Parts: sequence; C-alpha cells; structure tokens
Amino acid sequence: MQVKLFYKTQRELAVSLNGIVDAYWNDELNEDTLIKSVQDVYINNPNKMLKEGEFTTVLKQQCGKRRLEVIERIIKSGIDSRS
Repeated sequence: MQVKLFYKTQRELAVSLNGIVDAYWNDELNEDTLIKSVQDVYINNPNKMLKEGEFTTVLKQQCGKRRLEVIERIIKSGIDSRS
C-alpha cells in the first residue's frame, strides 16, 4: 500500500487514513506498518488532523469513531515515546 506523506485536503487525508486502518483490519498490513504509516501521516499533516487537540470535523465525519480511536492511540503512543 502506497501512502503519501503530504495531503492537500482533509478529505484526501481521511481517505488515506481509512485505507490504512481498513487494510490493517483486513490483515493486509501488519501492526508495525500501521503504526509507522499513521505516525508518518500525522507528523507531516498535524494541522489537517487535529484542531485544538481534537480531530477535525471532516475527519470525524469521514473516518468514524472506531478508526479514529485506533488513530488516536497510535498518535498518543508516538508522542509519549518521543518525550
């Protein structure tokens, strides 16, 4: 699965994140690849993912609660490990 690092819109970002998480759930990606992909996307697009500490409205609408729970845990574990 090819993942871009920089996205033009929040919608493009949401589609990509959906693809990453869905591929993991379908056993097409291993856990390490899932974590690395989500962290890479977040590092390069933090303003398109979070506003005032919460996921943007577009991401909430496009990704859904279950995917965002996975993404949030990955982001928080990445931040904790860098501290």
